[in-house]
Amino acid sequence: MTYNDDNLFNLVDVATGETKAAILEADQQKRIAADLNLPLEQRLEAFEDIFDSEVGDTSLVRARNIEREVGLRQIYLKFEGGNPTGTQKDRIAFAQAMDAMRRGFDTITVATCGNYGVATALAAKLAGLKSRIFIPKNYHARRIKEMIDLDAEIIRIEGDYEKTVEVSSAEAHAAEHYDANPGSNNLPTQMTAYGQIAYEIYDELRDAPLAVSVPVSNGTTLAGIYKGFLSLYRRGKTSRMPRIVAGSSFCKNPIVHAYKNKKVSCEDLSPHKIRETSINEPLINWHSIDGDYALEAIRQTNGWAGDISDKNMRSFSRLIREKEGLQILPASSTGLIALLDRHYREALPNDRYVAVLTGRKS
Repeated sequence: MTYNDDNLFNLVDVATGETKAAILEADQQKRIAADLNLPLEQRLEAFEDIFDSEVGDTSLVRARNIEREVGLRQIYLKFEGGNPTGTQKDRIAFAQAMDAMRRGFDTITVATCGNYGVATALAAKLAGLKSRIFIPKNYHARRIKEMIDLDAEIIRIEGDYEKTVEVSSAEAHAAEHYDANPGSNNLPTQMTAYGQIAYEIYDELRDAPLAVSVPVSNGTTLAGIYKGFLSLYRRGKTSRMPRIVAGSSFCKNPIVHAYKNKKVSCEDLSPHKIRETSINEPLINWHSIDGDYALEAIRQTNGWAGDISDKNMRSFSRLIREKEGLQILPASSTGLIALLDRHYREALPNDRYVAVLTGRKS
């Protein structure tokens, strides 16, 4: 088979592929969206086209090999690694970049351990916005080079992630930058964006599964998915609400701690007892900023939460790679592990289960 500049693929008879045209069109949309000399309406339309075509609609695959391994049927993996930067963070980064464009901001600021910073830097660049990414000085943040390549300004902060969020949010308020941090006034935009995960699961299964498991840190992703399913249920699209299951690093997350200790709301953990590793870093925090929303989701659906060790995260990420061929961050496996831990203790009924996998190895 041959190709040239005029006809990229020869298919059947006189049919021709549109791959090259699609690529060129996408590049053109990127130029329009980032061109500050063009009318805002034209830029927004171009950016929305990029958003719709590049973000979301991630794969939902049945994990038959894992089902055989663990003795539970109909496990589906919602793989968020198909997003542009490899995690679900693209969903809120692009949604907030569009919101920032519409509201006249020229800069987005956010605190991050890595993935969210890359997603924000990419979305900002495509939208013609500046990005200021705040990172705790002692964090590994292996994806910093990607952020720099996307023209992000990196600011290192003395202190932990919670302190970095505080500094980033304070600057956003003082300098009138768009605050993309968890717990900001832009939380409804984040919730709506993550709610799309629920809609996509519904589109594939045509109803809600018995349970949806999610790894948690601040709790925003889990809370957004819950809100999405709640909307579907209230509108009569689903016959039930799924049980919401959370997994996080062992004894290092306020949401899991509050659930297991029957607390009314999330309480801060002792910062000096939190120890990050290269495995648990995406999950740990002593203060879950949107934790109460996540805790409500778990309890309202009769769900549950579990603590997961680094060893188990490594083991399950290897299992997913070997059995299903998906490259994920070990921390991404915690929701699935929390789901299966319950099954090992008391056999879950035959039904459908979804595990959201929120990242891939970079």
